[in-house]
Order: sequence, then structure tokens, then C-alpha cells
Amino acid sequence: MSQEYKLKDISSLASVSPYEKREVEVEGIEDGKVLLLNHDGQVHALSPRCTHYGAPLKNGVVTPDGRLTCPWHGACFKISSGDVEDAPALNALNKFDVFEKNGAVYIRATENDIKSGQRDPVLKCAASKAEEKVVVIGGGSGTISTVQTLRELKYPGSITIISTESDYVIDRTKLSKALIPDASKILWRPKEWYEQASIDKVVDEVTSVDFKNKSVSTKSGTKFPYTKLVLATGGIPRNLPLPGFKELGNIFTLRTVEDVQKILGALGDSKRKVVVIGSSFIGMEVGNALRSKEHDVTIVGMENAPMERVMGADVGRIFQRNLEKNGVVFKLSASVEKATPSDDGKTVGAVHLKDGSVLQADVVVLGVGVRPATDFLGDAIKLEKDGSVATDSHFLIPESEDVFAIGDIATFPYNGPGGNGAPVRIEHWNVAQNSGRAVAKAIVHAQRAPVRSASVKQFIPIFWSALGAQLRYCGNTVNGFDDVVLRQPEETKFTAFYTKGETVVAVATMGMDPVMSKCAELMRGGKMVSKKEVKDGVDVLQVGV
Repeated sequence: MSQEYKLKDISSLASVSPYEKREVEVEGIEDGKVLLLNHDGQVHALSPRCTHYGAPLKNGVVTPDGRLTCPWHGACFKISSGDVEDAPALNALNKFDVFEKNGAVYIRATENDIKSGQRDPVLKCAASKAEEKVVVIGGGSGTISTVQTLRELKYPGSITIISTESDYVIDRTKLSKALIPDASKILWRPKEWYEQASIDKVVDEVTSVDFKNKSVSTKSGTKFPYTKLVLATGGIPRNLPLPGFKELGNIFTLRTVEDVQKILGALGDSKRKVVVIGSSFIGMEVGNALRSKEHDVTIVGMENAPMERVMGADVGRIFQRNLEKNGVVFKLSASVEKATPSDDGKTVGAVHLKDGSVLQADVVVLGVGVRPATDFLGDAIKLEKDGSVATDSHFLIPESEDVFAIGDIATFPYNGPGGNGAPVRIEHWNVAQNSGRAVAKAIVHAQRAPVRSASVKQFIPIFWSALGAQLRYCGNTVNGFDDVVLRQPEETKFTAFYTKGETVVAVATMGMDPVMSKCAELMRGGKMVSKKEVKDGVDVLQVGV
């Protein structure tokens, strides 16, 4: 039951200035804290930590339209309620009544709510008898956000997830960063959560979709009818079509928990020689994680600097130096020729480069990108050249008013800075999650009207990576960039502004929280500073959103 708790070191709500975020202790609760925030003349009391990875929200960004954005990964909450507004958070913040009494400030709460710092926004849902049926194909971040938001918005129909992965949705970002082999440690939601929300999960492989008759067929021979269908099948890691790579063992891609288990099983308990092919974010994260386990790691990349095309050479070399300090070796401007076997003739023994170099290898991990997992669609709809599915800004496919595509398989119009509505496919965790939220809103708000009339809020893509230090990135270079304005180019601290003409189209940071989150909000509101302002030394943290 709720009771009154006094807040320490504050006697008046008037002492909290407009837009101030103040973390205060709660008397009588060990380690109990709340965040006081003055927005639009009213002081609100919220849980003080982001529900995603626990970032201190006192360092977050407050916007005039009542959003509180996490300083680390861009998760956003509604100040008036604590509800989730943007990915990657799934749980809402707890919101507390706050008031003055006898010359002190109090909140009304339960001890558990203060300590937990978050709440599951989904209420229990009885099994539905409604005619509406949503089927979601896939088991990633787009899926969890779609089904959760549907139930948040009290969608009355049945919800079925069809996925080839036996586990419920995991935090896939931790696979490459930490090589966690136990799915139970990285589940976003336990099995019981899906059961309480009346969300069915089927482990099966979708083989075809009948768009005319609105049904999905699977490998087991089962058919699933739908009234709304969400395609969220993600990506398939690419292999190398080179001699040895298909035939030899101990050559792996990384996408699932099972992949992590196989990699760690091949490594065993001894120190091994590992070759990572691809200086992508996945490749570098895996390489860094394996080096931390004392293995000898060499990363092979085709560019002059890691991620040069996406991040620029100067920033790429910062990544490289960070990993080299950890003992990772790089072979750059390199092309792979073939893989040859070890003495057993079955497993990989070496990777050969076109310059004649030979890299001894007990294990090889491929980080050469993914392709859209759309093979099951066959000729049912026209795919883009890269195999993705074209959608409109509501993530609807052109062929149907009832089918959406999100995540790694979706090509959609991007209207962030420099985007100008150009079609883009973005393989970011938070893009899939936010598009899933948007699709759920479109479904619920348009059950008896064309879904194309549903409004959807533009979001700014965000991603993060662990490369010796925490990288944060917002925006997108869909139309390229012609310059990078780099501030404080140190190994673990910098801000990089990617510009196209005078427009800042993307921002990357290390050790500069919450600059990235502030820039994302500026971009979202159309108030991002110009290249000239950046070069003149403007402090984006002081720019109003």
C-alpha cells in the first residue's frame, strides 16, 4: 500500500528550477532515490534511472513537448506518466505523487515502486475471442515492441509470434559485445509475461505468405490466418563465397545464442588463434570480446580504417587504437583469398590474404554484414535489389493495407536531417523497435479505417557500440556526408559531426554523454545546429530543443 515518504534536503518544490532535473534521496528507504523534474511549471517525481541499462536520467534531455531522453542510448519517457515514448526501453518509469507538507517535500509511493524504479506497462490480458488476428513473423526487437505496444494500447485481438528461434526475444546486442551463451540471462521478457499478455509464440519456419487469402504457411504444414501481418524476420549473416569457407569447420557467423555457444565450444578452455573477417561493428565487438578472454585476435578489414565508409577514417582509427590497446591486431586494406584446413583436414587452419599473407587460425568469425531474411516471400511481392521490402512511412508494404515490414528487412523513407524522404534500410536495434511501436499504433488506431491515415512520429536512428569505450551515434548518412568535424579526438573521448553541406546529418560521441541524445532531440525537432555553428564552437548542450 502507498504511503508518504519524505525527501531529503529539499523543503520546497519552488526550489526546482524550470527544466531542472534533481536526483534526491528518499528518507527511510536504503538507496531509495527519485528524480524531481520541473516541466512547464509543474514538478514531477519519477524513477531516476533509465529502465534500459540504468543510465542516470539527471543527465538526460528534457524537451518542451514533455519528453525525458536517456543520456546513453536515446530511450525516451513521457514526463507526465513515465510511459515509454521511444526505444530501446521496454519498461516505463514509476511516477509518484509529489507534494509539500509542513515545510518539507513528500512523495506518495510503495517501497517496492521506489526500489524497483520501473513498471511493466502491459496489463494482464485474457485470451481474446475477437476476430482480429495479428501475426508477427520474427523474433527480434521489432517483434517485442510490436506485441508489447499492441497490448499497451489494449488491442483486443489475438497475437501470434512465429519464429525459428526457440528462445523468446533476447537482447541481441549483447551477443557480440559480451558473447553470452545463456539465453535466460538476456531475455527481455520471460515466458510468463507472454502468457499473461495472451501472446502465443510458435517455433516454426514460415515458408510462404498468401497475401490474397491472408494466411501464413509454415514448414510444419500449419496455416495461420491473419487480419494484420507484421514481417520482422531480421537479417541473415553473410558468408564468404571463397574456397574453404563453406567446407571447413570452426568458421562461424554470429546472430543467435546458438552461434555464441558454437564459437565458445570451438575455443574451449585454451588460448586460441582467432581471425575475425570484417572490421564492422559486429566484427570489432566480437574481436574485442574474444581478446578480453585472452585469445589471440586478428581482425581483417578491406578499408584503410575500420568503418571508414560509414564513420570516416579519423574516427575509424580511434576505434582501431582502442582495440589495439587491448591487444587486438588489425590487417587493413586487405582482401581474403581462401581458407585452408588444419592438420585434421576438417577444421580451418589458416586464412590466406591476396597479398600473400597467411594468418593461422583455430577459429574464424565472419562479420561481413547481413542480408534481409526475405527468402520465404518468394515472388509473392516485389523485393528491392538488396532483397529488402519497400514500405511507406507507416511501414506498410505497397501491395497491401494489412501487411507491414519492419527492422532489417524494411526499406522506408527517411525524413531526418539530410534524408529528404530517400529510401533507406537501417540495421539498428532501436529502429526496429521504434518501427514496431509505430506499426502497433497504426493497427490499433485504424482497425476500421485505412491504416495509411494513421499518424506516425518521425524518430531519429540511434545505435551504440562497445569499442574500448562506449560509442553513441544518432542520425543517418543516407545521402552520404562530405565532411566530419571532429572535436577532442582522443581514444576514449570525442564528438564527431557528420555534415552534408551545412546540414549536420549524424553525430557520434565517446565519453561525451549526453551530447548524442541532445543532438537526436535537436534533429527530431528540426533544430539541429549547422556545420558553421559547430566549427564556431557551439555547445549543443546549451541549445534549446
